[in-house]
Amino acid sequence: MLEISQVTTNPSGALLLFFALLVAHAAGDFALQGNFLAKAKNRNADLAEFFPQAPPRGLWWNALLAHSLIHAGGVWLVTGMVILAFAELVFHSLIDYAKSEGWISFTVDQALHWSCKLLYVALIFLNWPAGLDWDPLS
Repeated sequence: MLEISQVTTNPSGALLLFFALLVAHAAGDFALQGNFLAKAKNRNADLAEFFPQAPPRGLWWNALLAHSLIHAGGVWLVTGMVILAFAELVFHSLIDYAKSEGWISFTVDQALHWSCKLLYVALIFLNWPAGLDWDPLS
């Protein structure tokens, strides 16, 4: 985990944090997301290869939640901030749902995910809101 004080006082620390968040994102979206999870999180996907009969009811949102929790865990591990992990859980779920509905493309999906990471870094770097304890473990 990065020392948040390094990020809030040093632009190169903010860049390092952004890079670490992108590494965590790549791990969650590619290395830690197998074929089953990639398909099952989409409520419109054909899951016949996994379930010859009908898949269990509600499987798609459980898979989407599991995938988003992996991402939330990555944000938490990198930043140490539960509030940002929760934000990632919500944002990642909404963005991936929009992609699965065909409302956005893969490229837009990835751009939105990267934008969330940039937002987290900006919030930390700018220490906004000022009263929030960004480093509760210190």
